[in-house]
Amino acid sequence: MGRREVAFSIEEPSTPRRVAVRRELAVFLRTELDKVYVRKLETKAGTRTTVGTAHVYEDAEKALRTEPEHVVARNQAPEEPQGSPEGGGEEESEEG
Repeated sequence: MGRREVAFSIEEPSTPRRVAVRRELAVFLRTELDKVYVRKLETKAGTRTTVGTAHVYEDAEKALRTEPEHVVARNQAPEEPQGSPEGGGEEESEEG
């Protein structure tokens, strides 16, 4: 199928963000970020251990064809609001 399933365990005081786990797995496995998709993250109650699984593909296009849309969406970095008035926005300078 052109992919590997990777099981992992992380020791942290709180549950790590899926995006950060994906990035670290890509670095650790020496592969491109768009080939790694975290499928499951679960923090064991009363512990600082998070266990999970990820799929690592040989081809990024195959990953997008194979992984369900909701998994792909979960593995994307959240978009930051740009120029929204409620979010404080960016400061503009009056100087030229």
